[in-house]
Amino acid sequence: MNSSPSHDGRTGAKKSKLIEGATGDWEVVIGMEVHAQVTAKAKLFSGAATAFGGEPNAHVSFVDAAMPGMLPVINAECVRQAVRTGLGLNAKINRKSVFDRKNYFYPDLPQGYQISQYQSPIVGEGEVLVDLADGGTMQVGIERLHLEQDAGKSLHDQHATMSLVDLNRSGAALMEIVTRPDLRSADEAKAFIGKLRTILRYLGTCDGDMEKGHLRADINVSVRKPGAPYGTRCEIKNLNSIRFIGQAIEHEARRQIAIIEDGGTIEQETRLFDPEKGETRSMRNKEEAHDYRYFPDPDLLPLELPPSLLADLASHLPELPDEKKVRFMREYALSGYDAGVLVAERETAEFFETVVNGGAQGGGARRDPKLAANWVINELAGRLNREGKEIAAAPVSAAQLGAILDLIAESAISGKIAKEVFDIVWSEGGDPRAIVAARGLKQMTDLSAIEKLVVEILAGNPDKVADAKRNPKAIGWFVGQVMKASGGKANPQAVNDLLRKRIGI
Repeated sequence: MNSSPSHDGRTGAKKSKLIEGATGDWEVVIGMEVHAQVTAKAKLFSGAATAFGGEPNAHVSFVDAAMPGMLPVINAECVRQAVRTGLGLNAKINRKSVFDRKNYFYPDLPQGYQISQYQSPIVGEGEVLVDLADGGTMQVGIERLHLEQDAGKSLHDQHATMSLVDLNRSGAALMEIVTRPDLRSADEAKAFIGKLRTILRYLGTCDGDMEKGHLRADINVSVRKPGAPYGTRCEIKNLNSIRFIGQAIEHEARRQIAIIEDGGTIEQETRLFDPEKGETRSMRNKEEAHDYRYFPDPDLLPLELPPSLLADLASHLPELPDEKKVRFMREYALSGYDAGVLVAERETAEFFETVVNGGAQGGGARRDPKLAANWVINELAGRLNREGKEIAAAPVSAAQLGAILDLIAESAISGKIAKEVFDIVWSEGGDPRAIVAARGLKQMTDLSAIEKLVVEILAGNPDKVADAKRNPKAIGWFVGQVMKASGGKANPQAVNDLLRKRIGI
Protein backbone atom coordinates (compact mmCIF):
# COMPACT_ATOMS: atom_id res chain seq x y z
CA MET A 1 0.00 0.00 0.00
CA ASN A 2 2.84 2.42 0.77
CA SER A 3 4.29 2.15 -2.71
CA SER A 4 2.47 4.95 -4.53
CA PRO A 5 3.17 8.65 -4.05
CA SER A 6 1.01 10.46 -1.54
CA HIS A 7 -1.22 13.26 -2.75
CA ASP A 8 -1.61 15.91 -0.07
CA GLY A 9 -5.00 17.61 -0.07
CA ARG A 10 -4.65 19.40 3.26
CA THR A 11 -5.70 22.95 3.95
CA GLY A 12 -4.86 24.89 7.07
CA ALA A 13 -2.82 22.02 8.52
CA LYS A 14 0.86 21.16 8.76
CA LYS A 15 2.07 18.84 5.99
CA SER A 16 3.39 16.36 8.52
CA LYS A 17 3.53 15.71 12.22
CA LEU A 18 7.06 14.57 12.87
CA ILE A 19 8.29 12.23 15.60
CA GLU A 20 11.54 13.17 17.31
CA GLY A 21 14.14 10.41 17.37
CA ALA A 22 17.74 10.17 18.54
CA THR A 23 19.01 10.95 15.02
CA GLY A 24 16.49 13.66 14.15
CA ASP A 25 12.90 13.88 13.02
CA TRP A 26 10.94 11.02 11.47
CA GLU A 27 7.70 10.93 9.53
CA VAL A 28 5.14 8.16 9.97
CA VAL A 29 3.27 7.02 6.85
CA ILE A 30 -0.09 5.33 7.38
CA GLY A 31 -2.55 3.56 5.12
CA MET A 32 -5.66 1.65 6.13
CA GLU A 33 -7.66 -1.35 5.02
CA VAL A 34 -11.05 -0.94 6.67
CA HIS A 35 -13.45 -3.89 6.83
CA ALA A 36 -17.07 -2.77 7.12
CA GLN A 37 -19.79 -5.40 7.50
CA VAL A 38 -22.58 -4.66 5.04
CA THR A 39 -25.99 -3.89 6.53
CA ALA A 40 -28.10 -6.68 5.04
CA LYS A 41 -30.40 -9.35 6.43
CA ALA A 42 -28.62 -12.18 4.59
CA LYS A 43 -25.00 -13.08 3.85
CA LEU A 44 -23.12 -12.29 0.64
CA PHE A 45 -23.63 -15.65 -1.09
CA SER A 46 -26.27 -17.43 1.03
CA GLY A 47 -29.62 -16.77 2.68
CA ALA A 48 -28.29 -17.31 6.21
CA ALA A 49 -29.06 -14.55 8.71
CA THR A 50 -26.48 -11.92 9.68
CA ALA A 51 -28.00 -11.11 13.09
CA PHE A 52 -25.41 -10.59 15.82
CA GLY A 53 -25.37 -12.64 19.00
CA GLY A 54 -26.96 -15.94 17.95
CA GLU A 55 -26.00 -19.27 19.45
CA PRO A 56 -22.73 -20.59 17.94
CA ASN A 57 -23.24 -21.99 14.43
CA ALA A 58 -26.96 -21.12 14.46
CA HIS A 59 -26.75 -18.86 11.37
CA VAL A 60 -24.93 -21.20 9.01
CA SER A 61 -26.17 -22.48 5.65
CA PHE A 62 -24.75 -25.37 3.63
CA VAL A 63 -22.96 -22.76 1.49
CA ASP A 64 -21.33 -21.15 4.55
CA ALA A 65 -20.23 -24.55 5.80
CA ALA A 66 -18.77 -25.40 2.34
CA MET A 67 -20.76 -28.61 1.94
CA PRO A 68 -19.97 -30.42 -1.33
CA GLY A 69 -21.93 -29.21 -4.35
CA MET A 70 -23.19 -26.02 -2.68
CA LEU A 71 -22.91 -23.01 -5.03
CA PRO A 72 -22.80 -19.32 -4.08
CA VAL A 73 -25.56 -16.95 -5.26
CA ILE A 74 -24.86 -13.21 -5.06
CA ASN A 75 -27.02 -11.17 -2.67
CA ALA A 76 -28.21 -8.20 -4.77
CA GLU A 77 -28.78 -6.03 -1.69
CA CYS A 78 -25.10 -6.33 -0.73
CA VAL A 79 -24.16 -5.16 -4.22
CA ARG A 80 -26.48 -2.15 -3.91
CA GLN A 81 -25.01 -1.28 -0.51
CA ALA A 82 -21.46 -1.40 -1.90
CA VAL A 83 -22.43 0.88 -4.79
CA ARG A 84 -24.15 3.33 -2.43
CA THR A 85 -21.00 3.40 -0.30
CA GLY A 86 -18.87 4.07 -3.37
CA LEU A 87 -21.13 6.96 -4.35
CA GLY A 88 -20.89 8.33 -0.80
CA LEU A 89 -17.09 8.24 -1.07
CA ASN A 90 -17.15 10.21 -4.35
CA ALA A 91 -15.64 7.13 -5.97
CA LYS A 92 -15.71 5.63 -9.43
CA ILE A 93 -18.24 2.79 -9.73
CA ASN A 94 -17.00 0.01 -12.00
CA ARG A 95 -19.89 -1.26 -14.07
CA LYS A 96 -18.12 -4.61 -14.47
CA SER A 97 -16.34 -6.38 -11.61
CA VAL A 98 -15.13 -9.90 -10.97
CA PHE A 99 -15.17 -12.17 -7.92
CA ASP A 100 -11.95 -14.08 -7.24
CA ARG A 101 -10.86 -16.87 -4.98
CA LYS A 102 -8.22 -15.86 -2.45
CA ASN A 103 -6.65 -19.13 -1.33
CA TYR A 104 -5.53 -19.62 2.24
CA PHE A 105 -6.35 -22.05 5.02
CA TYR A 106 -7.81 -21.15 8.39
CA PRO A 107 -9.97 -23.39 10.57
CA ASP A 108 -12.78 -20.79 10.47
CA LEU A 109 -12.77 -20.57 6.64
CA PRO A 110 -14.42 -23.85 5.63
CA GLN A 111 -13.87 -23.56 1.84
CA GLY A 112 -10.12 -23.16 2.20
CA TYR A 113 -10.49 -19.96 0.15
CA GLN A 114 -12.25 -16.62 0.50
CA ILE A 115 -14.43 -15.21 -2.26
CA SER A 116 -13.14 -11.68 -2.72
CA GLN A 117 -12.29 -9.23 -5.52
CA TYR A 118 -8.75 -8.56 -6.68
CA GLN A 119 -7.98 -6.96 -10.04
CA SER A 120 -11.53 -5.83 -10.85
CA PRO A 121 -13.24 -4.41 -7.71
CA ILE A 122 -16.76 -3.02 -7.68
CA VAL A 123 -15.59 0.48 -6.65
CA GLY A 124 -12.47 2.33 -7.75
CA GLU A 125 -10.78 5.55 -6.62
CA GLY A 126 -12.54 8.01 -4.33
CA GLU A 127 -11.83 10.42 -1.48
CA VAL A 128 -12.85 11.39 2.05
CA LEU A 129 -12.64 14.94 3.41
CA VAL A 130 -11.43 14.82 7.02
CA ASP A 131 -11.72 17.65 9.55
CA LEU A 132 -8.60 17.94 11.72
CA ALA A 133 -8.39 19.01 15.35
CA ASP A 134 -6.45 22.20 14.47
CA GLY A 135 -9.30 23.44 12.29
CA GLY A 136 -7.75 22.34 8.99
CA THR A 137 -8.96 19.70 6.58
CA MET A 138 -7.31 17.00 4.49
CA GLN A 139 -8.29 14.74 1.63
CA VAL A 140 -7.66 11.04 2.16
CA GLY A 141 -7.57 9.10 -1.09
CA ILE A 142 -9.56 5.89 -1.41
CA GLU A 143 -7.80 3.39 -3.66
CA ARG A 144 -10.64 0.86 -3.98
CA LEU A 145 -13.61 -0.79 -2.33
CA HIS A 146 -14.30 -4.45 -2.92
CA LEU A 147 -16.79 -7.00 -1.64
CA GLU A 148 -15.69 -10.18 0.10
CA GLN A 149 -16.82 -12.85 2.55
CA ASP A 150 -15.98 -12.63 6.21
CA ALA A 151 -14.41 -15.64 7.92
CA GLY A 152 -15.81 -17.35 11.02
CA LYS A 153 -14.42 -16.98 14.51
CA SER A 154 -11.98 -19.28 16.31
CA LEU A 155 -12.44 -19.48 20.09
CA HIS A 156 -9.36 -20.54 22.03
CA ASP A 157 -10.56 -19.96 25.61
CA GLN A 158 -13.64 -22.21 25.72
CA HIS A 159 -11.88 -25.57 26.18
CA ALA A 160 -8.67 -26.67 27.87
CA THR A 161 -7.26 -28.67 24.94
CA MET A 162 -9.27 -27.65 21.85
CA SER A 163 -10.06 -24.55 19.82
CA LEU A 164 -13.71 -24.18 18.87
CA VAL A 165 -15.08 -22.62 15.70
CA ASP A 166 -18.20 -20.46 15.35
CA LEU A 167 -19.26 -20.02 11.72
CA ASN A 168 -22.08 -17.52 12.33
CA ARG A 169 -19.97 -14.74 10.85
CA SER A 170 -18.64 -16.88 8.00
CA GLY A 171 -19.92 -15.60 4.67
CA ALA A 172 -21.18 -12.25 5.98
CA ALA A 173 -20.61 -9.51 3.41
CA LEU A 174 -17.68 -7.18 4.00
CA MET A 175 -16.70 -4.03 2.17
CA GLU A 176 -12.92 -3.69 2.28
CA ILE A 177 -12.12 0.01 1.87
CA VAL A 178 -8.45 0.61 1.06
CA THR A 179 -6.92 4.06 1.49
CA ARG A 180 -3.84 5.57 -0.06
CA PRO A 181 -0.90 6.15 2.31
CA ASP A 182 -2.01 9.73 2.96
CA LEU A 183 -2.14 9.76 6.76
CA ARG A 184 0.76 11.16 8.76
CA SER A 185 -0.15 10.77 12.44
CA ALA A 186 -2.24 8.72 14.85
CA ASP A 187 -4.60 11.68 15.26
CA GLU A 188 -5.16 11.91 11.51
CA ALA A 189 -5.85 8.17 11.35
CA LYS A 190 -8.37 8.43 14.20
CA ALA A 191 -10.06 11.41 12.54
CA PHE A 192 -10.28 9.50 9.25
CA ILE A 193 -11.83 6.35 10.71
CA GLY A 194 -14.30 8.51 12.64
CA LYS A 195 -15.33 10.36 9.46
CA LEU A 196 -15.60 7.14 7.44
CA ARG A 197 -17.78 5.61 10.16
CA THR A 198 -20.03 8.68 10.04
CA ILE A 199 -20.43 8.41 6.26
CA LEU A 200 -21.27 4.69 6.43
CA ARG A 201 -23.86 5.30 9.15
CA TYR A 202 -25.46 8.16 7.19
CA LEU A 203 -25.70 5.89 4.14
CA GLY A 204 -27.05 3.00 6.21
CA THR A 205 -24.59 0.61 4.55
CA CYS A 206 -22.79 -0.37 7.79
CA ASP A 207 -23.84 0.27 11.39
CA GLY A 208 -20.23 1.06 12.34
CA ASP A 209 -20.47 -0.92 15.59
CA MET A 210 -16.79 -1.52 16.36
CA GLU A 211 -17.49 -3.40 19.60
CA LYS A 212 -19.32 -6.09 17.60
CA GLY A 213 -16.54 -6.17 14.99
CA HIS A 214 -18.80 -4.73 12.28
CA LEU A 215 -16.13 -2.10 11.57
CA ARG A 216 -12.47 -2.96 12.03
CA ALA A 217 -9.24 -1.86 10.44
CA ASP A 218 -5.86 -3.20 9.41
CA ILE A 219 -3.27 -0.42 9.68
CA ASN A 220 -0.13 -0.25 7.50
CA VAL A 221 2.62 1.72 9.25
CA SER A 222 6.09 2.71 8.04
CA VAL A 223 8.53 5.47 8.97
CA ARG A 224 10.98 7.55 6.95
CA LYS A 225 13.09 10.66 7.15
CA PRO A 226 11.05 13.60 5.77
CA GLY A 227 11.26 13.59 1.98
CA ALA A 228 12.87 10.14 1.80
CA PRO A 229 11.32 7.17 -0.07
CA TYR A 230 8.72 5.10 1.76
CA GLY A 231 10.09 2.67 4.33
CA THR A 232 9.19 -0.99 4.84
CA ARG A 233 5.70 -1.26 6.26
CA CYS A 234 4.21 -3.50 8.91
CA GLU A 235 0.52 -4.32 9.03
CA ILE A 236 -1.34 -4.26 12.35
CA LYS A 237 -4.42 -6.50 12.09
CA ASN A 238 -7.99 -6.30 13.30
CA LEU A 239 -8.21 -3.11 15.35
CA ASN A 240 -11.81 -2.55 16.47
CA SER A 241 -11.48 0.67 18.47
CA ILE A 242 -10.56 4.20 17.41
CA ARG A 243 -8.55 4.57 20.62
CA PHE A 244 -6.65 1.34 19.95
CA ILE A 245 -5.91 2.49 16.39
CA GLY A 246 -4.20 5.59 17.79
CA GLN A 247 -2.26 3.67 20.42
CA ALA A 248 -1.13 0.98 17.96
CA ILE A 249 0.19 3.56 15.48
CA GLU A 250 2.06 5.51 18.17
CA HIS A 251 3.75 2.37 19.49
CA GLU A 252 4.54 0.85 16.10
CA ALA A 253 6.07 4.06 14.72
CA ARG A 254 8.37 4.43 17.74
CA ARG A 255 9.25 0.72 17.62
CA GLN A 256 10.36 1.03 14.00
CA ILE A 257 12.30 4.25 14.65
CA ALA A 258 14.17 2.61 17.54
CA ILE A 259 15.13 -0.41 15.42
CA ILE A 260 16.40 1.71 12.51
CA GLU A 261 18.34 4.08 14.80
CA ASP A 262 19.98 1.06 16.45
CA GLY A 263 21.25 -0.07 13.04
CA GLY A 264 18.59 -2.68 12.37
CA THR A 265 16.13 -3.07 9.50
CA ILE A 266 12.36 -3.40 9.46
CA GLU A 267 10.97 -6.71 8.27
CA GLN A 268 7.66 -6.62 6.43
CA GLU A 269 5.30 -8.57 8.65
CA THR A 270 1.83 -8.78 10.10
CA ARG A 271 1.51 -7.75 13.75
CA LEU A 272 -1.18 -7.71 16.43
CA PHE A 273 -1.87 -4.98 18.99
CA ASP A 274 -2.08 -5.91 22.69
CA PRO A 275 -4.32 -3.26 24.32
CA GLU A 276 -3.35 -4.33 27.86
CA LYS A 277 0.37 -3.83 27.21
CA GLY A 278 -0.11 -1.02 24.69
CA GLU A 279 2.28 -2.63 22.22
CA THR A 280 2.34 -4.58 18.96
CA ARG A 281 3.77 -8.07 18.58
CA SER A 282 4.72 -10.18 15.58
CA MET A 283 2.07 -12.50 14.17
CA ARG A 284 3.48 -13.78 10.85
CA ASN A 285 5.46 -12.71 7.81
CA LYS A 286 3.36 -10.53 5.53
CA GLU A 287 1.89 -12.35 2.56
CA GLU A 288 1.95 -10.82 -0.91
CA ALA A 289 -0.79 -11.13 -3.52
CA HIS A 290 0.91 -14.03 -5.29
CA ASP A 291 0.88 -16.04 -2.06
CA TYR A 292 -2.90 -16.17 -2.24
CA ARG A 293 -3.03 -17.55 -5.83
CA TYR A 294 -5.95 -15.35 -6.88
CA PHE A 295 -8.04 -16.57 -9.80
CA PRO A 296 -11.61 -15.77 -10.96
CA ASP A 297 -14.22 -17.79 -9.07
CA PRO A 298 -15.59 -20.30 -11.59
CA ASP A 299 -18.96 -20.45 -9.80
CA LEU A 300 -19.71 -16.74 -10.22
CA LEU A 301 -20.18 -14.79 -13.45
CA PRO A 302 -18.68 -11.29 -13.73
CA LEU A 303 -20.92 -8.72 -12.05
CA GLU A 304 -22.33 -6.21 -14.53
CA LEU A 305 -24.26 -3.17 -13.30
CA PRO A 306 -26.79 -1.47 -15.61
CA PRO A 307 -26.60 2.35 -15.80
CA SER A 308 -30.22 2.55 -14.65
CA LEU A 309 -29.29 0.91 -11.31
CA LEU A 310 -26.44 3.36 -10.70
CA ALA A 311 -28.66 6.32 -11.56
CA ASP A 312 -31.42 5.10 -9.25
CA LEU A 313 -29.06 4.55 -6.32
CA ALA A 314 -27.40 7.95 -6.83
CA SER A 315 -30.76 9.72 -6.89
CA HIS A 316 -31.78 8.28 -3.53
CA LEU A 317 -28.64 9.05 -1.53
CA PRO A 318 -29.28 10.92 1.73
CA GLU A 319 -27.76 14.30 2.52
CA LEU A 320 -24.23 13.32 3.62
CA PRO A 321 -22.29 14.93 6.50
CA ASP A 322 -20.17 17.30 4.40
CA GLU A 323 -23.24 18.64 2.60
CA LYS A 324 -25.17 18.88 5.86
CA LYS A 325 -22.34 20.76 7.56
CA VAL A 326 -22.24 23.37 4.77
CA ARG A 327 -26.03 23.75 4.93
CA PHE A 328 -26.01 24.14 8.73
CA MET A 329 -23.36 26.88 8.46
CA ARG A 330 -25.32 28.67 5.73
CA GLU A 331 -28.89 28.15 6.91
CA TYR A 332 -28.39 28.43 10.66
CA ALA A 333 -25.29 30.70 10.73
CA LEU A 334 -23.39 28.16 12.86
CA SER A 335 -19.62 28.04 13.19
CA GLY A 336 -17.75 25.31 11.36
CA TYR A 337 -16.96 23.67 14.69
CA ASP A 338 -20.56 23.59 15.94
CA ALA A 339 -21.86 22.38 12.58
CA GLY A 340 -19.19 19.66 12.48
CA VAL A 341 -20.08 18.39 15.95
CA LEU A 342 -23.79 18.32 15.16
CA VAL A 343 -23.47 16.41 11.87
CA ALA A 344 -21.01 13.81 13.22
CA GLU A 345 -24.03 11.60 13.98
CA ARG A 346 -27.13 11.77 11.80
CA GLU A 347 -29.42 11.34 14.81
CA THR A 348 -27.83 14.34 16.55
CA ALA A 349 -28.26 16.50 13.45
CA GLU A 350 -31.90 15.45 13.16
CA PHE A 351 -32.50 16.17 16.87
CA PHE A 352 -31.00 19.65 16.46
CA GLU A 353 -33.17 20.48 13.45
CA THR A 354 -36.28 19.22 15.23
CA VAL A 355 -35.50 21.52 18.16
CA VAL A 356 -34.83 24.53 15.92
CA ASN A 357 -37.85 24.06 13.65
CA GLY A 358 -40.24 22.62 16.23
CA GLY A 359 -41.30 26.10 17.28
CA ALA A 360 -42.34 26.91 13.72
CA GLN A 361 -45.30 24.54 13.88
CA GLY A 362 -48.59 26.35 14.09
CA GLY A 363 -47.11 29.60 12.80
CA GLY A 364 -44.55 30.03 15.60
CA ALA A 365 -41.10 31.50 14.95
CA ARG A 366 -38.07 29.30 14.45
CA ARG A 367 -35.99 28.94 17.61
CA ASP A 368 -32.53 30.51 17.92
CA PRO A 369 -30.18 28.05 16.13
CA LYS A 370 -27.08 29.10 18.09
CA LEU A 371 -28.84 28.63 21.42
CA ALA A 372 -30.21 25.28 20.26
CA ALA A 373 -26.75 24.17 19.11
CA ASN A 374 -25.22 25.11 22.47
CA TRP A 375 -27.81 23.10 24.37
CA VAL A 376 -27.63 20.06 22.09
CA ILE A 377 -23.81 20.01 22.08
CA ASN A 378 -23.02 20.97 25.67
CA GLU A 379 -25.97 19.94 27.82
CA LEU A 380 -27.59 17.07 25.93
CA ALA A 381 -24.58 15.44 24.22
CA GLY A 382 -22.38 16.11 27.25
CA ARG A 383 -24.82 14.34 29.56
CA LEU A 384 -25.25 11.45 27.12
CA ASN A 385 -21.47 10.98 26.89
CA ARG A 386 -21.09 10.96 30.67
CA GLU A 387 -23.81 8.33 31.02
CA GLY A 388 -22.76 6.28 27.98
CA LYS A 389 -26.08 6.66 26.18
CA GLU A 390 -26.99 7.14 22.52
CA ILE A 391 -29.14 10.11 21.52
CA ALA A 392 -31.95 7.74 20.53
CA ALA A 393 -32.21 6.83 24.22
CA ALA A 394 -32.02 10.42 25.51
CA PRO A 395 -34.47 10.97 28.41
CA VAL A 396 -35.08 14.53 27.13
CA SER A 397 -36.92 14.71 23.79
CA ALA A 398 -36.49 17.39 21.15
CA ALA A 399 -39.94 18.74 22.06
CA GLN A 400 -39.00 18.99 25.75
CA LEU A 401 -35.70 20.73 25.03
CA GLY A 402 -37.51 23.06 22.64
CA ALA A 403 -39.95 23.98 25.41
CA ILE A 404 -37.03 24.84 27.71
CA LEU A 405 -35.55 27.10 25.03
CA ASP A 406 -38.95 28.78 24.58
CA LEU A 407 -39.05 29.52 28.33
CA ILE A 408 -35.58 31.10 28.09
CA ALA A 409 -36.60 33.17 25.04
CA GLU A 410 -39.71 34.41 26.88
CA SER A 411 -37.53 35.41 29.88
CA ALA A 412 -39.70 33.07 31.95
CA ILE A 413 -36.58 31.34 33.28
CA SER A 414 -32.87 32.18 33.40
CA GLY A 415 -30.14 30.04 31.90
CA LYS A 416 -29.30 28.73 35.37
CA ILE A 417 -32.90 27.75 36.09
CA ALA A 418 -33.11 26.24 32.60
CA LYS A 419 -30.34 23.81 33.53
CA GLU A 420 -32.23 22.92 36.69
CA VAL A 421 -35.38 22.26 34.64
CA PHE A 422 -33.34 20.19 32.18
CA ASP A 423 -32.04 18.02 35.06
CA ILE A 424 -35.60 17.52 36.36
CA VAL A 425 -36.89 16.50 32.92
CA TRP A 426 -33.88 14.17 32.45
CA SER A 427 -34.53 12.41 35.77
CA GLU A 428 -38.32 12.59 36.08
CA GLY A 429 -39.74 13.51 32.66
CA GLY A 430 -42.66 15.88 32.30
CA ASP A 431 -43.62 19.11 30.59
CA PRO A 432 -41.04 21.87 31.26
CA ARG A 433 -43.74 24.57 31.46
CA ALA A 434 -45.70 22.57 34.02
CA ILE A 435 -42.52 21.93 36.02
CA VAL A 436 -41.67 25.65 36.11
CA ALA A 437 -45.22 26.54 37.24
CA ALA A 438 -45.54 23.76 39.84
CA ARG A 439 -42.15 24.38 41.46
CA GLY A 440 -42.21 28.14 41.41
CA LEU A 441 -39.19 28.43 39.12
CA LYS A 442 -40.47 31.29 37.00
CA GLN A 443 -37.98 34.08 36.59
CA MET A 444 -38.44 37.25 38.66
CA THR A 445 -39.14 40.08 36.19
CA ASP A 446 -40.70 42.58 38.62
CA LEU A 447 -38.13 45.40 38.45
CA SER A 448 -39.20 46.88 41.79
CA ALA A 449 -38.61 43.55 43.55
CA ILE A 450 -35.24 43.13 41.89
CA GLU A 451 -34.28 46.74 42.69
CA LYS A 452 -35.08 46.14 46.34
CA LEU A 453 -32.55 43.28 46.44
CA VAL A 454 -29.97 45.41 44.59
CA VAL A 455 -30.34 48.29 47.08
CA GLU A 456 -29.99 45.96 50.07
CA ILE A 457 -26.82 44.30 48.76
CA LEU A 458 -25.19 47.59 47.73
CA ALA A 459 -25.95 49.11 51.13
CA GLY A 460 -24.33 46.19 52.91
CA ASN A 461 -21.08 46.30 50.89
CA PRO A 462 -19.91 49.94 50.55
CA ASP A 463 -16.25 48.94 50.16
CA LYS A 464 -17.05 46.70 47.19
CA VAL A 465 -19.17 49.50 45.66
CA ALA A 466 -16.07 51.70 45.72
CA ASP A 467 -14.08 48.89 44.08
CA ALA A 468 -16.70 48.54 41.34
CA LYS A 469 -16.56 52.27 40.58
CA ARG A 470 -12.79 51.96 40.04
CA ASN A 471 -13.03 48.61 38.22
CA PRO A 472 -16.40 48.04 36.48
CA LYS A 473 -15.61 44.31 36.02
CA ALA A 474 -16.07 43.91 39.77
CA ILE A 475 -19.82 44.28 39.19
CA GLY A 476 -19.87 40.54 38.54
CA TRP A 477 -19.63 39.90 42.29
CA PHE A 478 -22.80 41.92 42.89
CA VAL A 479 -24.63 40.12 40.08
CA GLY A 480 -23.81 36.82 41.75
CA GLN A 481 -25.05 38.03 45.13
CA VAL A 482 -28.36 39.33 43.74
CA MET A 483 -28.93 36.09 41.82
CA LYS A 484 -28.17 34.12 44.98
CA ALA A 485 -30.57 36.25 47.02
CA SER A 486 -33.32 35.70 44.44
CA GLY A 487 -32.81 31.96 44.36
CA GLY A 488 -31.51 32.26 40.80
CA LYS A 489 -34.87 33.64 39.62
CA ALA A 490 -33.95 37.28 38.95
CA ASN A 491 -33.54 38.31 35.32
CA PRO A 492 -29.73 38.57 34.93
CA GLN A 493 -29.92 41.41 32.39
CA ALA A 494 -32.25 43.41 34.63
CA VAL A 495 -29.91 42.81 37.58
CA ASN A 496 -26.93 44.02 35.55
CA ASP A 497 -28.72 47.14 34.33
CA LEU A 498 -29.97 48.12 37.81
CA LEU A 499 -26.54 47.61 39.39
CA ARG A 500 -24.85 49.78 36.80
CA LYS A 501 -27.44 52.50 37.30
CA ARG A 502 -27.18 52.43 41.10
CA ILE A 503 -23.38 52.27 41.20
CA GLY A 504 -23.04 54.84 38.43
CA ILE A 505 -20.89 52.98 35.92
